[in-house]
Amino acid sequence: MDSTGLVLLSAALGLIVGAGFVVLLNLASGRGSHAASVASSGVPDGVRHMLDALESPAVVLDASNNVAAASPAAYAAALVWDDRLVHAELAGLVDDVRSGGETLTRELELARGPLGHGSVILHARAAGLGSRYVLLLADDRTESVRLDEVRRDFIANISHELKTPIASLALLSEAIEGSAADPERVRRFAEHLADETQRLKRITEDVIELSRLQSANALTDPSRVDVAAVVAAAIEANGVAASARNISLVAGRIPETAVYGVERVLVAAVHNLIVNAIQHSPDDSRVGIGVKAADGAIEIAVTDQGEGIPEHEHSRIFERFYRVDPARSRQTGGTGLGLSIVKHAVQEHGGQVSVWSKPGEGSTFTIRLPLAAAAPRPAATVIEGDA
Repeated sequence: MDSTGLVLLSAALGLIVGAGFVVLLNLASGRGSHAASVASSGVPDGVRHMLDALESPAVVLDASNNVAAASPAAYAAALVWDDRLVHAELAGLVDDVRSGGETLTRELELARGPLGHGSVILHARAAGLGSRYVLLLADDRTESVRLDEVRRDFIANISHELKTPIASLALLSEAIEGSAADPERVRRFAEHLADETQRLKRITEDVIELSRLQSANALTDPSRVDVAAVVAAAIEANGVAASARNISLVAGRIPETAVYGVERVLVAAVHNLIVNAIQHSPDDSRVGIGVKAADGAIEIAVTDQGEGIPEHEHSRIFERFYRVDPARSRQTGGTGLGLSIVKHAVQEHGGQVSVWSKPGEGSTFTIRLPLAAAAPRPAATVIEGDA
């Protein structure tokens, strides 16, 4: 064979070998793609659809505890971050399910989110999902636990508050009965009896009002409420109590504004602020009531010239039965529920209440409520007839 034939034969063999390599590479590539698709196939579509429909946090994790799928609520609750579980406690629960093969349930108190601001109480349940995955379900019980604690505290507090006037009524009744021959003592005991009866009545009324505000239908039949009428009614209701101690109730000019809500509830809120101001003001002083509209809201401020409140007490004064000075509150007849009623009444109307106070400089409580939209003017009526 001449040199030309050898060249042609070598070229042919090269083409055959090259084609063989291409075929082998394609086969290897196909098998690799198939293996990769199997490895990354993820959870079935049906599971993803189920997770999207869930309102509670739910997470599906693979063998490496990577998040394969999660419900929107899981992201909203900050349980998942960068395709991993945020909390080691939840990962530990998943690992225990994977190693033991049984469904497990735990109650966990965890930091809220990756930054750890506050805490959250979760009822977590994990179970195997096929041979590769674990399904983690979480129920946020933080608010439920908080309400249970509030309910227990409320029952304990109200029981304690009712014991004193009830015990006093019993003792005074016995004292009156034993002093039948002494009219002066009977009269004095009868006055104390009337005072304790009024105190018991105020506690009962405040408990009923607070329970009403915390019910699901606290604001029945809301309507446009004139702010000036609310303030005037609250001032009038406190006129006698203020005059008895020579305390002036001074109100500035009230702009013609309205809010949307229930007038009775709003009057109760402003009334309780004025009651609180009178109770903590010295005799021969003044309580100011100011009203102004700003930035789409109405602000009602009640200022006293009392002893003031230490700053560390500010965050607690709106709690039920909390008193800065228990002895003074009992002396003045306060129930410890007035400011709590204010807070809930204002919150039900979409507003907020705040306090500014310094010891020796008095206090200012401010209610801020969203203004009602301006009422549409009635259309002009055109009457056709003789000119």
